[in-house]
Amino acid sequence: MSSEFSSTLSESDSKELLAFYGVPFAPESKTTTVEEAVAAAEHLGFPVVVKLGGDKIAHKTERGLVRLRLHNADAVREASTSLLAAATKSDGDVHLLVAPMISGTRELIAGMLVDPQFGPTVMLGVGGVMAEVIADVAFRPAPVDEAGAVAMIDSLRMQGLLESFRGEAEVNKAQLVSVIVGLSRVALERTDIVSVDVNPLIVREGGDVVAVDALVEMGERNISMVSARAPYTDAQFRALFEPRGVLVAGASTHPGKFGFVSLHNILASGYAGGVYGTNLQGEEVLGIKTVADIASLPDNSIDLVFVCTPASANPQLLRECAKKGIRAAFLTSAGYGEAGEEGKVLEAELVALADELGILLAGPNGQGVVSTPAKLCAQIVAPYPPAGAIAVASQSGNFVSSFLNYARQTGVGISRAVSAGNAAALGVADLVEWYGTDSETKVALTYVEGISDGRGLMERLSRVVSIKPVVLIKGGATDKGARAAASHTGALAANDAIFDGACKAGGITRAATVEEAFEAAATFATQPLPKGPNVVVLTTAGGWGVVTSDAIANDGSMQLMALPDDLLAQIDTKLPPRWSRNNPVDCAGGETRDTIPEVMAMIAEHPSVDAVIYLGLGIQANQARLMREGHFHPDHGLDRIVEYHERQDARFAQAAHDLSVSTGKPILLATELAVADPENSGVRTVRDTGRLCYASGNRAAVALGHLYRYAVHTGVARK
Repeated sequence: MSSEFSSTLSESDSKELLAFYGVPFAPESKTTTVEEAVAAAEHLGFPVVVKLGGDKIAHKTERGLVRLRLHNADAVREASTSLLAAATKSDGDVHLLVAPMISGTRELIAGMLVDPQFGPTVMLGVGGVMAEVIADVAFRPAPVDEAGAVAMIDSLRMQGLLESFRGEAEVNKAQLVSVIVGLSRVALERTDIVSVDVNPLIVREGGDVVAVDALVEMGERNISMVSARAPYTDAQFRALFEPRGVLVAGASTHPGKFGFVSLHNILASGYAGGVYGTNLQGEEVLGIKTVADIASLPDNSIDLVFVCTPASANPQLLRECAKKGIRAAFLTSAGYGEAGEEGKVLEAELVALADELGILLAGPNGQGVVSTPAKLCAQIVAPYPPAGAIAVASQSGNFVSSFLNYARQTGVGISRAVSAGNAAALGVADLVEWYGTDSETKVALTYVEGISDGRGLMERLSRVVSIKPVVLIKGGATDKGARAAASHTGALAANDAIFDGACKAGGITRAATVEEAFEAAATFATQPLPKGPNVVVLTTAGGWGVVTSDAIANDGSMQLMALPDDLLAQIDTKLPPRWSRNNPVDCAGGETRDTIPEVMAMIAEHPSVDAVIYLGLGIQANQARLMREGHFHPDHGLDRIVEYHERQDARFAQAAHDLSVSTGKPILLATELAVADPENSGVRTVRDTGRLCYASGNRAAVALGHLYRYAVHTGVARK
């Protein structure tokens, strides 16, 4: 990011600086007279390029200060004369740059910028006249090592441009890696530089890259830094998630008010600790005798206060709670940072008070906290999810509800969940860091939109990634979404491409949709990590296999492996000659009673196979449902065949689970019946085994791709 005191180096000075860091430039001569330019051109060899340069000239092309394809001395003389005549007083001292005319059909761009949220960031992208339209650019926060540089290159969508192209050689990727690593060094070593633009990097016929223009901007780096608060202690988090007692402040007898709903949800979900309430009239609410004064409550018996009182009452409330030994507070109260400048002042004062009192402060303006190990549902909305291993941290309460609803639908449960609200003190990163230490949690699932310290957020989440997966969905991925996010949370929404690069660098699993985010988290929570990219699709219908194969190819990291000869021979013993003899393994209607479990075992147990996707679960049980619903059942032998069909699909689902456990390989089952008929015996058995039944093969492939990339990032899987 440029500061108001920034200055731009001349092209020649920019090139000299960057050449020291390994950026490859064509040879060129800096001259001051027309005849010197002609001599330089003759020395370099025609054709040449002549440019007008100077310390105050930054945008030469826009001003017409570049002459291309000059084939002889007269052309150079004429061009040099006209360029010198085009100089203005504001350009200061000027000179002529003479360089060979570098040509190529492919162009790239590279650079470095100092993002206000993420700090020094390196960039590589597809260049040329359509660069802005194509928008195929990769970003990574500095430092970027060789492995990170390779990942940047591989992440570009237009990989075809980097390969052999119309008779030209594959791009010299080692050179590109050197450029990226060099720019990363610039970012770290030259803190007086705020941006670097190397554009274009021309790919020559033999595959080498040559930079023909560069611009370096000097200045003071302006990076948003949020003062670090002292981290909350494990004891404070335990007070939030596993309290000995819970106090609902502002309990109400009115079933439509937060003070009633939250108390109801705590009691209805089976929380076994002490439950208390305050109410100005001291009324009985849902069998709980409330008190008008917190002083009347027992000492050191309550760890969490759930606050449903107005903002004006909360400072005194926290003081009284602290005297009773309460160490965590969740505030549903509105009227704070989301309400404007006055609310921000109140919020800051409340945070300072909570810190002074030693109280963990969640919210304000939040929905609540769920902790299934404690059977705690302290929130002002439904639902209460089944117990599981996914921990949720969200800046939006609505998305907490979404994830909990998906948990109920799929049976893949939740360990902890917090709607951070304004996240005035307790933020998403705080929660995810604690989830990393939580034995009840296998994966953290988070929604973010307002970002006030991008680099700090990524560093903290990335540290957790080394322990367990972090799945993230971000609001504000588009300009309009960013504006909506800013109005929603009052925080900045960072440039999405830079944010995406930071996620990739840190191994954070970024999902595009809410459904994808939950399914990725559910997959991490219930499947083993693959040891490599080789996937086999087993299907009972060809079309499903085709679409799933497309999804695997589009993922870009896994591969639909060719079936080894020994595996082909094995499958031949179980399927008729018409089977596909390829991957996907299409059974082609040749299944007998034991075919699916046996073929699945052959595939999963083969040492070359890393993961399996099975398509076709529930078909027999679906026919059984139609038979049950028809008026012929149970006569005509239908009772027996219905039970057989239902038993078969249950067997297939159980076999997949058992094989996954015995082989340590992920086996994902997909069928639209997961949504269309959740009580189908196959779908129900998947749910009973604790795993996710995916609604389609392509959704299973997307989830498996996330699983594999995390395994590669953590060193579990080979590429």
